[in-house]
Amino acid sequence: MTNVRMYSTAGCPYCQRAEMLLKSKGVAEIEKIRIDLDPVRRDEMMEKTGRRTVPQIYINTLHVGGFDDLAALDRAGKLDPLLRGGS
Repeated sequence: MTNVRMYSTAGCPYCQRAEMLLKSKGVAEIEKIRIDLDPVRRDEMMEKTGRRTVPQIYINTLHVGGFDDLAALDRAGKLDPLLRGGS
């Protein structure tokens, strides 16, 4: 089973677009980590990813980046295999 984790904030349009794209690919559950509600989680995200913006998306243990990165993976035909557990 693929584990998808996304650091996000309320009302973030790129977070919403990422969620829509992932759901269109059959992802049933996304673990959302709301960094606007928990500053410690924001610090955790920045330390792990080196980025300050949301969303920051992980598929299993791989950090794929933000929405633009996720969409680029999809356009390159690499998102579906990744969601199926490949690389």
